[in-house]
Amino acid sequence: MNDAQLLRYARHILLDELGIEGQERLLAARVLIVGAGGLGSPAAMYLASAGVGTIVLADNDVVEISNLQRQIMHNTSRLGQLKAESGRETMLALNPELKVEIRTTRMDPHSLDQEISQVDVVLDCTDNFATRHAVNRACIRHTKPLVSGAGIRFEGQVSVFDPRDPHAPCYHCLFPEADDVEALNCATTGVFAPLVGIIGSMQAAEALKIIAGIGTTLKGRLLILDALDMQWHSVKVKRDPGCIVCALRPHA
Repeated sequence: MNDAQLLRYARHILLDELGIEGQERLLAARVLIVGAGGLGSPAAMYLASAGVGTIVLADNDVVEISNLQRQIMHNTSRLGQLKAESGRETMLALNPELKVEIRTTRMDPHSLDQEISQVDVVLDCTDNFATRHAVNRACIRHTKPLVSGAGIRFEGQVSVFDPRDPHAPCYHCLFPEADDVEALNCATTGVFAPLVGIIGSMQAAEALKIIAGIGTTLKGRLLILDALDMQWHSVKVKRDPGCIVCALRPHA
């Protein structure tokens, strides 16, 4: 690291668990964030400020005025702009040393394979089950850790699914894919603005820990937040031996 980086990341370097070695891992890392909305905004901003060297931000949507209640990476002057472009502007304003790549077309299985094969960790910041399951399958195929978050109304949840551990569950173990599942979304049910900020920030924290190799992640645990009463619940999640997705992992 150069002198400017030592100064910028000084508060990280002071942490014994992280130090210069951990910060250098962050600077060398490549991360994919799928979704630049309520969850993706705080996640991307914290990863940028923390010094993750390359961030790939994928979102094909544009900024709308109803987004601004919670999607803090965007602002009024960017209405109508692609969220990925707006997100890149915000991240580079926070940390000009970053490399920020954007993907502005909807991610399909082929593009997910291509992107996920090249990164160290994936953050699922989307709001629909179809994309979540597609991301999970690609992470299993390429043995990449997945940090998953969700938030609706006053309830949020966050977990880590890490196929590098053959005993760890995947997203499908917890939420099996089904055609008759009705996905809730903010547009129809509402969402408490700070809720997605809390969950997205926790996704960033888990991703940083994974990259730096510090602490204990949420692998095998689902944290659930009731923001109305500000109560946290921790639920243990085991691998489903009959899961049709993670049974296909390369080293299972």
